[in-house]
Amino acid sequence: MSDVAATVLGIDIGGTKMAAALVAEDGEIITEDRIMTPPGDAEQVFAALAELIGRVRGDVRPVAVGIGSAGPLDLRHGLVSPVNIVGWRNFPLVDRVQALVGDLPVALGVDGHCFALGEFWTGAGRAAENLLGIVVSTGVGAGLVVDGEPMLGQSGNAAHLGHMVVDLDGEACACGSYGCVETYASGPRMVARAQRRGWRSGEAVDAAVLSADAAAGDEVALAVFDDGAQALAAGIVATAVTVDLTSVVIGGGVAKAGPVLFDPVERWVKRLAQLPFVTDLTVEPAQLPNAGLLGAARLAWNTAA
Repeated sequence: MSDVAATVLGIDIGGTKMAAALVAEDGEIITEDRIMTPPGDAEQVFAALAELIGRVRGDVRPVAVGIGSAGPLDLRHGLVSPVNIVGWRNFPLVDRVQALVGDLPVALGVDGHCFALGEFWTGAGRAAENLLGIVVSTGVGAGLVVDGEPMLGQSGNAAHLGHMVVDLDGEACACGSYGCVETYASGPRMVARAQRRGWRSGEAVDAAVLSADAAAGDEVALAVFDDGAQALAAGIVATAVTVDLTSVVIGGGVAKAGPVLFDPVERWVKRLAQLPFVTDLTVEPAQLPNAGLLGAARLAWNTAA
C-alpha cells in the first residue's frame, strides 16, 4: 500500500455523477467515492460536492487538489459553466474548493483533458509520447497530451473535437454551429437519427439498445454507427495532422459498443489518413473505468511538483 500521507485529491465532475479519490504518486487509488450529481441551484450542487470531498479526505491532508469538470470553463479565473449542470454558470469552482481545502494548490481542467491524461498516465496510452483521448457518450469530449503534458490552450478549452465541423451542410448542434462531430457521433444524436429512419420509432431506447441491434445486424443501426464513425474519424485525422500524433484512445458509454464502433472508425481513419506521418494512426479502447478521476489527480501531482 502506498504511503497515505503522500496523496493528492482528484475530483471528477459531470452532469450524471461526481467522484473524488485520494491518489498516490504512482496512480494507486487509496480511497474513492462517488455520488449522483444532484439537481438544483448552484449551492445545492456544491453542497453535495463539499460533502463528498469531506468524506473522501477524512483526516488526510493531500498535497494538492485536481479537478476535472465538464465545460466550458474559464481556466484563468477558475470558473466553470458545464452545459449539463444548469445550476453552474460562471461558477467559481476553484475558489470554492480552495476555501474547503485551505492553502493547498488547486488545479482545474476540462473533463476530456483529464480523461486523456488519465489514460496517458496509467491506461491505454501509457506507452505513447503524444495522445488524443476521446469520450463518446451523451456528448463527444476530447483531450490532448503532447510531450507528456496536457494541451489546455489559452482558455483551458483546447481539443473540443466534438465541436469540430465535419459537415458544412450538417445538422444544427447544441453549440450553435452545424455539422459538428457530436451531431453524428454522440449517443442521443445517433439514436434520434436512427429513429427518424424507422428504427424502433416511438420507443424509449438509448445508445446501448442501438449498439446491440447493430451487433445483431440491423441495417439502420449499422448505418448510423457508420455515420458516427466517419465523423469521429474525420475529427481524429484532422487533429492528428494538426498536432502530429499517432495514438488515439476512445472511451465513454458509446465506446462500450465495441467492434460496432471501433471497426468502422478504424476503416474510416485508414481511408482519411493519407499523409505519410499519420498513416500509422492507431485507435484503441480506453482501459480505465475512472480515467477522468485519475487524470484530475495527475493534474494535481503536476501542480504539486
